[in-house]
Amino acid sequence: MGPTKCSLITVLGIALAAVLVGGIGLAQVEQAHYAPATLGQLEQPAPAALTDDSVYQISAYPEYTPELAEGEGRSETASRCALCHSTRYITMQPPLPAATWDAEVTKMRKTFGASIPDASAALITKYLKSHYTPETRN
Repeated sequence: MGPTKCSLITVLGIALAAVLVGGIGLAQVEQAHYAPATLGQLEQPAPAALTDDSVYQISAYPEYTPELAEGEGRSETASRCALCHSTRYITMQPPLPAATWDAEVTKMRKTFGASIPDASAALITKYLKSHYTPETRN
C-alpha cells in the first residue's frame, strides 16, 4: 500500500470512530428525554376492591340441545354421541356425503376411542346417512 491509501484508510477510520462516539454520546443524552413506552396501551381503571361481603353473580349459561331429526336411530345417536360432545356437532355440520358419515363414526370409535359397539355404530351411521346428507337434509 502506498502512503496515500494508508493515510486515507486512517482518516476514514478516525472519522468512523468519531461518528460512533458522537452517536453514542448523543443517544445517552437524549435517552433521558423519552417517556416510558406506552404505544398501543390503553389506560384501564383499577379493579374494584374486594370486600368480605362482595357478591358476584352470573346467569346460567344457556344449555339446550338442538333437536335431531326424527327417525330410527335418533335416541342411539343422541345418547352415544353426547357422551363426548353435544349433538350440536351433528346439526351444525353442512350436509355431509354418506361416505363421510361412515368415516366420521369410524374416526370417533378408532381415533378418539368412543365406546360404541358395532351394532350401535351401524345404527348411528344409518341414521346420519338418512337425515344429514346433501340428498336427505331437510
